[in-house]
Amino acid sequence: MSEISVQLSPEVREALAARRPVVALESTIIAHGLPRPRNLAVAEELEALVRAGGAVPATVAVLDGRPHVGLTEDQVERIAQDDSIRKLGHRDLAPALATGASGATTVSATAFLAARAGIRVFATGGLGGVHRGWTETQDESADLRLLARTRITVVCAGVKSILDVPATLQRLETLGVGVLGFGTEYFPGFYLASSGERVDWTVRTPEEVAAVMAAQDSLGGPEAAVVVANPVPEAEQLDPELHDRVLADALAESGRRGITGQAVTPFLLAELTRRTGGASLEANLAAVRGNVQLAARIAVARAR
Repeated sequence: MSEISVQLSPEVREALAARRPVVALESTIIAHGLPRPRNLAVAEELEALVRAGGAVPATVAVLDGRPHVGLTEDQVERIAQDDSIRKLGHRDLAPALATGASGATTVSATAFLAARAGIRVFATGGLGGVHRGWTETQDESADLRLLARTRITVVCAGVKSILDVPATLQRLETLGVGVLGFGTEYFPGFYLASSGERVDWTVRTPEEVAAVMAAQDSLGGPEAAVVVANPVPEAEQLDPELHDRVLADALAESGRRGITGQAVTPFLLAELTRRTGGASLEANLAAVRGNVQLAARIAVARAR
């Protein structure tokens, strides 16, 4: 079987050929992360923010068995409105391509396809990580191992606060994935500006991030990612007391219902949205917007 190529949009192809800044965006937030019709509006807004920052957006998805990096307006609309769109992690790409399936890409699949296309900067909301109760369930996101072998810079608001944040940071260290706090000495808490866990390195400008990327390239070695942990602004974070109370209640409820495995995360996220009256969703979107804007600035700084 011949090698399957990644389909680049004309705009992304031209930008990469001219060494202009490009920012990869995942598509799960469009297909599975937001209610309609807001999901389409947010998808368009995020691409507009990348352009306003001087970079080219490259939203990633798989359509009819073909991986796409950079989507047309019609393709974005399809991702937002088609109920048959699947959720694809890195491990799902081969079956999706072989069967002609269509799906929105998670962090691991987006990072893989973007890096293969030659894109070095990727913006998302929050990474997956080590789940609570890992010693019993061995439940860990595929994001971590994929980032350990993919040379890409991921701008995120930390990892989802429903996860075991200290264990996730330890795992990233073990896997050799660098973590930079952007303007902060503390790892962000996704909905919260701080998880309370310290980071080893703090950077304060996009140029400093670009310098880290250049140094990483000069060193060679393992093809690991760099995580730029960018906190949601405190004025837009979820109220910390409300967050802690709701999360504790949701965790207890999931235990009472016997919810386990992959069903835990969507249940907890849905409960956070419901029990906070949508405030957690707004904090999530505030974080994503900030990450997309910062990613564009980093891509521009690197292109210079």
